[in-house]
Amino acid sequence: MGNIVDRTYTGIYHVNVSIYFYPAEKKLSHSDHGFNNLASGRDSKADLILPISRNLALNDGFWFEIQNSSDSEAKEFKIPQNVYRAVLEVYVSFHENDEFWYGNYPNEYITANNLTGSPGNGPFREVLVSLDGEIVGAVWPFTVVFTGGINPLLWRPITGIGSFDLPSYDIEITPFLGNILDGKTHKLGFSVTNALNVWYIDANLHLWLDHRSTITEGKLLKHESKPLALSLVSNFTGLNGKFLTSARRFISSNGWVKSSHGNITTRFNQHFGYSNLMEMGKDGDLQIVNQTIKFTDNVSFRKPSSNVKAFKSLKNFEFDMYSDYMDQGNGTSLSVANVTLGFKEKNVKHAGLGFASNILRNLQNGQGVMVVKNNLVQSGMGSTQQEYTYNGSGFCYFRNISSSNYTILDDNVGNTCSERNHSHLGFGLGRWWQFPARRASLASELLNKYNDGV
Repeated sequence: MGNIVDRTYTGIYHVNVSIYFYPAEKKLSHSDHGFNNLASGRDSKADLILPISRNLALNDGFWFEIQNSSDSEAKEFKIPQNVYRAVLEVYVSFHENDEFWYGNYPNEYITANNLTGSPGNGPFREVLVSLDGEIVGAVWPFTVVFTGGINPLLWRPITGIGSFDLPSYDIEITPFLGNILDGKTHKLGFSVTNALNVWYIDANLHLWLDHRSTITEGKLLKHESKPLALSLVSNFTGLNGKFLTSARRFISSNGWVKSSHGNITTRFNQHFGYSNLMEMGKDGDLQIVNQTIKFTDNVSFRKPSSNVKAFKSLKNFEFDMYSDYMDQGNGTSLSVANVTLGFKEKNVKHAGLGFASNILRNLQNGQGVMVVKNNLVQSGMGSTQQEYTYNGSGFCYFRNISSSNYTILDDNVGNTCSERNHSHLGFGLGRWWQFPARRASLASELLNKYNDGV
């Protein structure tokens, strides 16, 4: 899997940015402001944000660096004693030996074939977040592909999802407030399962303050963090074979906080599921990856003698790749790549008889051919299609865009809810990428187009 670094693709960005503002969705209820802030999830703003980042001599807040699977980093912090809600927003960015972690080989494959310089530890990664040594949440990251990744011609001018705007991941800390409202210093820690050098991590701790009281109190009622269930099934001979990696995890917490808004019990849980099917062929020159990450975050809030208010987020991260490398001699190689990546996120809110939901889809499909000599791109072609759709309570937005060889071919934008706005890129049809014969056929068609144009 290539990553081009040269005078053409490494430098200073000049970017034009257009910002669009859309009205916020209506709150479910306007009685009891504090309780609604809890139930409204991401719609309400925190009163205070504490940066959770690496301490340097100048305290300039650089990222934590995780260099291997046994490495961990932590930050000490102290919160005001009148906090009634806390959410940790986590950022992760993976590079060097783990930039393409989703395509890393299992260690047994590397050992059996005496491969040197090939990143290993398999294709599964997770970021674990701890509070005073206890795991309080996890991040199973989206597969961000940067603009030099896999085939740089795929990302001209449409860049990979998240490459210029890294996604963040929320972990509800509210059930644990009873442990950290004592005015003392506490510690948030980070580690990465199976990590290779290097992962950059930092976070923001969002805090909601009780403006009617100087002190709140709470108690952690129950906390459960089940061990990671990780399995690998291998079937390979020499450099050719198949590998199925699967994983599951469950984390749950439950606690109450008493403030001027009442005694509110918060429950938070995370359910994760992961599958990565990797196929190696042509004596290691062909790699096919089909990966799915599914997880659900549930947050609920309850006051005595009151209805439960709940927020549920269901996410589905898809990544499928076909990468074929052909040695042309004289230091020249030909690379063919097909990539499908994207996510679907559904958010649901409940408050008594009130209900609201929204669905966001962001999907990309790219095809590229590249001739490389001495690590420099000599020629090639690339095309990308992207579909972005949002469907909320009474509001819709879509944008479908496609490009080929640095040129935008189509760009359609609208705000109507219609099935006609959805292209063929949806996850339902994305599963045909599982069939290597279809992938090989597409790669052959793309290569023929390139050869015809040369």
